[in-house]
Amino acid sequence: MLKTVDKVSPLSLYIHIPFCTVRCSYCAFNVYTQHETMIPQFVDALCQEISWVGQRQLHPAQVHTIYFGGGTPTLMTPAHFQQILAAIADVFEVLPEAEISTEANPNDLLIPNQLRGLKAAGINRLSIGVQSFKADDLALFGRLHYPHTIVEAVTLARQVGFENLNLDLIFGLPNQTLADWQSNLAGILALAPEHLSLYGLELEPGTAMTYWVEQGKVSSPDEDLAAEMYELAEAQLASAGFVHYEISNWSKPQRESRHNKQYWYNLPYLGFGPGAHGYANETRYAVQRSPQRYIHSLLSGTATPTTFPLSPAVEEFHTVAPEDAQSETIMMGMRLVEEGVSLKRFKQRFGEDLLTLRQAPIQQYSQTGHLEVTQDCLRLTAAGRLISNRILRDLI
Repeated sequence: MLKTVDKVSPLSLYIHIPFCTVRCSYCAFNVYTQHETMIPQFVDALCQEISWVGQRQLHPAQVHTIYFGGGTPTLMTPAHFQQILAAIADVFEVLPEAEISTEANPNDLLIPNQLRGLKAAGINRLSIGVQSFKADDLALFGRLHYPHTIVEAVTLARQVGFENLNLDLIFGLPNQTLADWQSNLAGILALAPEHLSLYGLELEPGTAMTYWVEQGKVSSPDEDLAAEMYELAEAQLASAGFVHYEISNWSKPQRESRHNKQYWYNLPYLGFGPGAHGYANETRYAVQRSPQRYIHSLLSGTATPTTFPLSPAVEEFHTVAPEDAQSETIMMGMRLVEEGVSLKRFKQRFGEDLLTLRQAPIQQYSQTGHLEVTQDCLRLTAAGRLISNRILRDLI
């Protein structure tokens, strides 16, 4: 039987800001370009959504991470961040040591007053979308920054006092060589970030990049070469003192993303903003994607009563069955490189022994060297991480 974790686990909040100046060629997220004039009204609607959900809590909730994603959150002003964080503090207990992150493009961080304003508003962690140090790659992506912009943005962030930086890179690009990737790794390490997120390029349906590959305008990514790039990153980052704690994430010791670990532990989080998803009170839900509809749902004065964690802007929701919660916990936890899925926590939460519950696939992949069982965890081996999708499919 599923035991609720809501009452013992602090919440994480995800805030989706759906506005961008341009859409990157690989992007399949819920974003809208050239809609910046909507931001003030959108922020009012967002604060209303936060208030609506917070006032319907089943019990007073502590919040230990807040993450502004997008889209491009830094298209908002520091005053907008202050307004949103004040709305959160009105209805939730934000812990003093809370991790409060925002995604940002390098070119949005070149104004010192903008950075100072973000820090004064309460942001204490920046996640900067570097993606590549090669100008041709950035042009292919449709990014608005240049290689030198990355260095300038990180330098300014440090000068303003940001002590917790994540930098993103993408590998496995069309025409990218192993030497190109090694150069990117050298460039990112020279900036001495606390955290790195490295993502293999995925050709998502409906994106410009996928269309170009299908039309033969750019070459298809080489999966074998991408695997070599991943293994090179593992070796280079280990030598540089980074801990590989999740399939796509590395950090200096004690600098893991606390927000993302909430997802990987399959613990409760609330999603606010168009297209956001949330999971709390054994309910998984999705907010409607259109900013216009979202704003109307929250500011029109016609909202109907809902129960926690739903708001008038929620488009769909369902109760998570115990067996689905088990599968989700396995799927998310197996992304953690060292921790894997805790056998003890799984038993406490579900009243089931994981090794017995999934005995056949665990034995199969343990014998082939793709899974390993330690005293308190089930985790992927280095070889297993290269075929993780196949293993997870069989496990869940």
